Amino acid sequence: MEALFKEIGSTVLQQWGIIIIVAIVLILMTRNLSVVPKGKSQSIIELFVEGISNWTKNTMGDKYTGFAAYIGALVLFLFFMNITDLIGLRPPTADYSVALVLSLTTFLMVQINAIIKNGGFGYLKGYIHPSPALLPINILERVMLPVTLSFRLFGNITVGVVIVELLLQALGNLTWFAQLAIPVPFMAYFDLFDGFLQTFIFTILTMIYIKMTAEE
Repeated sequence: MEALFKEIGSTVLQQWGIIIIVAIVLILMTRNLSVVPKGKSQSIIELFVEGISNWTKNTMGDKYTGFAAYIGALVLFLFFMNITDLIGLRPPTADYSVALVLSLTTFLMVQINAIIKNGGFGYLKGYIHPSPALLPINILERVMLPVTLSFRLFGNITVGVVIVELLLQALGNLTWFAQLAIPVPFMAYFDLFDGFLQTFIFTILTMIYIKMTAEE
């Protein structure tokens, strides 16, 4: 039990650390904004904001551009959580409670947006679309949303962490150079590329679910 509390505490501290560091970096990068970018910082920020806005618009449509801020925050938070293994810290998303909370946030966003867009009656009507006979399936589909999202994120990140840990243990008796060189491509894939990939998948599924549920 004590080990569990320590792990939970470490996960929470990592999340707060990511939030604080990202917030400080963004504040520093945006404190001297101008109409015409005068430095690389503003150019990078503008590229990121424009990229997220276009991605949201192209995926969800013009009516959903207001979600760009949430999508951008989700991308930053998820990506940096997914890649903490690169600095020797277990990714918070390898803790199922973190993946579940993120998925429940998406679930609530999906349902609240659908209610706001369609009203209470229209929202309930969506459960019998396109036929009342599909009511049980539609209910199950919506209830399972946070489960499938969380297991997908948690499972993929955890598998990557375990594989890298097993590799490092297997190389424990080799020379220091082998221990440094051999894991590099594996860490680049499982920590960096897979971290980016899982961020992309989770985020785009969030956008798809928000749009589809509101328009059923």
